[in-house]
Amino acid sequence: MPFSANTAQRIPATELVAPRHIDSWTHTRAGEPRGYIDADGLRELWIHTGTACNLACPFCLEGSHPGDGRIPGMKLDDVKPFLHEALELGVEQFSFTGGEPFVIRDFIHILDYASHHRPCFVLTNATDPLLKRTHQLLPLKDNPHPVRFRVSLDFPDAARHDVDRGEGSFAKALEGIRWLHEHGFAVSIARQSEADEDPEQVEAAFRAIFREHGIPEDLAFTAFPDFGTPGSEDGSPEITETCMEKYPTRESQAHFMCSNTRMLVKKDDHVRVYACTLVDDDPDYDLGGTLKESLDTRIMLRHHRCFACYRFGASCSAPE
Repeated sequence: MPFSANTAQRIPATELVAPRHIDSWTHTRAGEPRGYIDADGLRELWIHTGTACNLACPFCLEGSHPGDGRIPGMKLDDVKPFLHEALELGVEQFSFTGGEPFVIRDFIHILDYASHHRPCFVLTNATDPLLKRTHQLLPLKDNPHPVRFRVSLDFPDAARHDVDRGEGSFAKALEGIRWLHEHGFAVSIARQSEADEDPEQVEAAFRAIFREHGIPEDLAFTAFPDFGTPGSEDGSPEITETCMEKYPTRESQAHFMCSNTRMLVKKDDHVRVYACTLVDDDPDYDLGGTLKESLDTRIMLRHHRCFACYRFGASCSAPE
């Protein structure tokens, strides 16, 4: 059974608020100038719908679980001014993450409003919260811009997937994927990656499962490393200015999400703009209260998750 608010174990989720050396934003622990990214416009705006989720996965990079309030749920009135500011700045896509977005009461209204203005991309576990709101999703097919989905399937093995996500969640996710496809929504898959894996073999195993369940075999995959839970440090190497010589041009830096994306995060009753989807546990990545302000701020690559972008190009954006 999927986790419920009554049975879920609370996942420790902290923010990186411990005192740091005064120059740690600009310099590494060894005193070297830290690598950085300057914004190259706003291509994609992410909206964090809140950390509440119907599942309680112990590896969750947001520490989400039923009833979680580390990041409060977003409302349409919270989002509207930023959507219009993003349109003025030339945004190409609105993207949504959680928690589980479909847990949030106002999410369908936000998605409806956003897809009248730009294509939308939604990260979801495609289980009960989505399946219970399919009647609200169907009208969005008539909106001016498409809505695409990325569904989390950790491993091509139901038992292994369900150990952390709850018994039956793999089957429910397949049901959600099949419903989305049958009703004309584009779907891709987010899976977990392992250091010693053969990616082609892993994805072939997924495709065999899709065949068995009447799901297209050609769904795109995005493989993510373990990002750790909020407030954690994984000992990743620090990125220096010298490291960034590997990416000397704006074009080569485009796979760093912070070069062309921003994320809206609700803190208490205020919406703030953060550098990207992976750093909302560190208040130093709060870039202000407007998108324009955030684009004028240099992003220092200090968060340990920055190294995943540096090494793997681990973008949360939709696959091309």
